[in-house]
Amino acid sequence: MSRTGCILRFCLYSFHSSTRNLRISSNQLLGRSYSITPITLSRSTLTKENGRKVVTSSGNYLFNLQFNVFRKGYASYPDHTAVPLPALSPTMEMGTIISWEKKEGDKLNEGDLLAEIETDKATMGFETPEEGYLARILIPGGTKDVAIGKLVCIIVPNAEDIPAFKDYKEEGGAKPTTSTSSPLSPPSPPSPPSPPSPPSPPSPPSPPPKPSAKPAQGSTAPTTAHTSVPPSEGRVFASPFARALAAERGIDLTTIGKGSGMFGSIKAADLDGAQVTPARTVSPVSVAGVSASYADVSISNIRNVIAKRLVQSKQTIPHYYLTSEIEMDTVLQLREQFNKQLSKDNVKLSVNDFVIKAAAVACMRVPEANSSWMDTVIRQYNSVDVSVAVSTDRGLITPIVFGAERKGLVEISAAVKELAGKARAGKLQPHEFQGGTFSVSNLGMYGIHHFSAIINPPQACILALGGTTQKVVIADNVKGYKSITVMYATLSCDHRVVDGAVGAQWLSHFKSFLSNPAAILL
Repeated sequence: MSRTGCILRFCLYSFHSSTRNLRISSNQLLGRSYSITPITLSRSTLTKENGRKVVTSSGNYLFNLQFNVFRKGYASYPDHTAVPLPALSPTMEMGTIISWEKKEGDKLNEGDLLAEIETDKATMGFETPEEGYLARILIPGGTKDVAIGKLVCIIVPNAEDIPAFKDYKEEGGAKPTTSTSSPLSPPSPPSPPSPPSPPSPPSPPSPPPKPSAKPAQGSTAPTTAHTSVPPSEGRVFASPFARALAAERGIDLTTIGKGSGMFGSIKAADLDGAQVTPARTVSPVSVAGVSASYADVSISNIRNVIAKRLVQSKQTIPHYYLTSEIEMDTVLQLREQFNKQLSKDNVKLSVNDFVIKAAAVACMRVPEANSSWMDTVIRQYNSVDVSVAVSTDRGLITPIVFGAERKGLVEISAAVKELAGKARAGKLQPHEFQGGTFSVSNLGMYGIHHFSAIINPPQACILALGGTTQKVVIADNVKGYKSITVMYATLSCDHRVVDGAVGAQWLSHFKSFLSNPAAILL
């Protein structure tokens, strides 16, 4: 394969519809790099144009072909591989290159750690895609918001080719371009070569133009026949345009007097030369906002994704909340007993370990709570993978305890400690935080007694836990009362999946398991 070739050895895509079979062969890809984005086809036809096959289309079939390949050399450079930023998680749209672990000129072996990249979830290592030498770093370490697919470095197979890329720039040949003669681009609209950037916010409408000149002296408005009542005293009559213009300029309409309009109403032309009232130009709220000092904090990738997903959750999921008071004395006594027995093994169980186990077993009793809304079906999971909310300095992340219903308390405790440590260090792998079927969030250690959590889509439920507190209740003893330790648990449910009665059943099982923890150990 020549230097204008592609690392892709074989590429044959077919699109089958009820009327056509479209084929794009590998010889149409040589010499170019393509990023084929979704286009719409219906009753597509193949026509020949200068000996090449061209797709012409219109209509409603979704045609979604995407290449994610490393692009080989161009005629003006020695043979090389241009490496784009990969998508290291399904929800990743942009990434931050934390640091490069290799320097320009270093020898690369396949599988070597090339760079540390912060995704929307965690900081992950990017391994070298192929052997060779690092000829050029296009995106320096510390660069934020690098789009998926943007070229980040150049790898060459031979060390003597490194100097040729000293002044290499993406625009110099590695950047994909849209060719008018490309057989893959439909006539209208053309397929963009790279993922589209977010649309810029629309600019605010420009203010209405000011009148160019005053009306001639002595001129009057044209008279028309109206049966209107003259304006009452104390009320200012003005046209809507005049009111908007006066508010924009900070003009008090009561200072103008009689206008040139019908019955003395104020027109826009009457505002020329009017004095601006400083007291009306800025409201007290605006003054406070301007005078207050502030600092802008940059938004991390994790925080950006959290914001998007929480807004999505509150806007698309019909939440409702169920709260129950749970007596925790038996759990606390059992925890203390277990910790004494396990102290020689340096194991210390937490209340949260009992909570995760009880929640998982309750999900097995009420499988509707261990489900997801999939638009056309409700998907019930056979295993309970509990997402545990962990707070980090970069934001909230939910590592997963897989198969929690099958694990013992010691195993759950070890898993949670390991995952929480990785999360705070930013070392979680994608499989450790992607997925989950049920979530648990505990703020009891912060002195919170009760709160309602936001559902983590596509899950149907999340359990919010507060801290324990003492409470006096009536008892059948000499004193007639006793002190107990209680905890408040709030279950947030997706009403599309879990009805109120079903959510109440789940909470009842969960309460019984914590009130009598021996049941979850059987």
